[in-house]
Amino acid sequence: MELSVFNIQGKETGRKISLPEEVFSIEPNDHAVYLDVKQYLANQRQGTHKAKERAEVAYSTKKLKKQKGTGGARAGSRKSPVFVGGGRVFGPKPRDYSFKLNKKVKQLARKSALSYKAKEKNILVLDSVQLSAPKTKEFAKILSQLKVDAKKILLVLPSVDQNVVLSARNIQRSKVVTVDSLNTYDILHADTLLLAEGTVQKLNEILN
Repeated sequence: MELSVFNIQGKETGRKISLPEEVFSIEPNDHAVYLDVKQYLANQRQGTHKAKERAEVAYSTKKLKKQKGTGGARAGSRKSPVFVGGGRVFGPKPRDYSFKLNKKVKQLARKSALSYKAKEKNILVLDSVQLSAPKTKEFAKILSQLKVDAKKILLVLPSVDQNVVLSARNIQRSKVVTVDSLNTYDILHADTLLLAEGTVQKLNEILN
C-alpha cells in the first residue's frame, strides 16, 4: 500500500511512501485485539477498592436481645450484614487486575489495529513534525491545515520531541506518542493516525 507524504501545511510533497504489508495489510485478528485492549484497561485500574466485612466493622459484640420469646428472628451481633451499618457480605478487597499477555499476541494485536486503520484510509504520513518552541496555537494550526482538527488524532513520532508533546497536551482530542509506547487501545481510539515519515520504518522493525 502506498500513501502520499504531506507536509505540516497540509500539502502533498509529491513523494509517496510504501507501507509494509506485513504490518499494515494483514488479516486482522479480533481476539488478539480484544485481549490486548483488555490488558491495557486492566492495567489502568488501581484496584484499591475496599469495603468492611463483619469482622472489621466497629460495633460491640454484645448480644442484642434474648434468643427466644421475642417473636422475631435471632440476632447475635450488631455487625451482621442484615442491619444497616453492618458489615458487607463478600465486599471488594484490594487486588491487582493486571495479567500476562504473550509478546507475539501483543504484536499481532497492534498489526491488526494498524491494518484496520489502513483499510479504512485513516492514516496520514507527514514528512516531519517539528516546532521551534512549545506552542499549542501552532500545533492546532497544523491540525487545521491537515483538516483533522475535528477528529481524535494520534500522532506517532520516531523519538521524543518535547516541543511537540508540550504543544499537543492541551488539545483535548489529540495525543502524541513515540513508536516504542504505541499500543492497540490508542490506535483504535483515534479517528486518524498521523505518522511521521521515520515512524513507518521503525514500526516495521519493532513489529517484525
